[in-house]
Amino acid sequence: MSYGVCTGGAYNAMNCCKPYPFPPHSLDKQTPICRAQCQFGYNIDYNYDKIYANSAYFVAANEDAIRKEIFMNGPVQAGFFAYSDFHYYKNGVYVPQWGKKEGGHAIKIIGWGVENGVKYWLVSNSWNYDWGDNGLFKIRRGTNECGIEERVGAVIMNA
Repeated sequence: MSYGVCTGGAYNAMNCCKPYPFPPHSLDKQTPICRAQCQFGYNIDYNYDKIYANSAYFVAANEDAIRKEIFMNGPVQAGFFAYSDFHYYKNGVYVPQWGKKEGGHAIKIIGWGVENGVKYWLVSNSWNYDWGDNGLFKIRRGTNECGIEERVGAVIMNA
């Protein structure tokens, strides 16, 4: 990507809308307000710099369809029900062990794999690099763990 809003890139990336004007934060810090504009000194108009999708659609709620979509078109968006213990995830394949269902959480599924015989989705969280496994987590795949395979969305971006 040459221009646009930084979405999932490195904090200090220089190839889009300048680096974020504030440092990364975790759950214990206040979320900054979105200004909906590029930083002062960025020479491309905000409206010109936006990137749009050509189409958006839901992916069939099954493991094979989700894997095919990721393979053909890249990461997909999904949601799942987070439990209290999810906040403390560090590594391994997440399966809720304790706590109550706290509500829905939007995430990005970026890949898949197998760890110790357990199939998993590789997922990017929005809680920054100091959470989980450098901002990522693994969750059991093919079992609709926490509802993660129920409503998966994808987009085709314009060129």
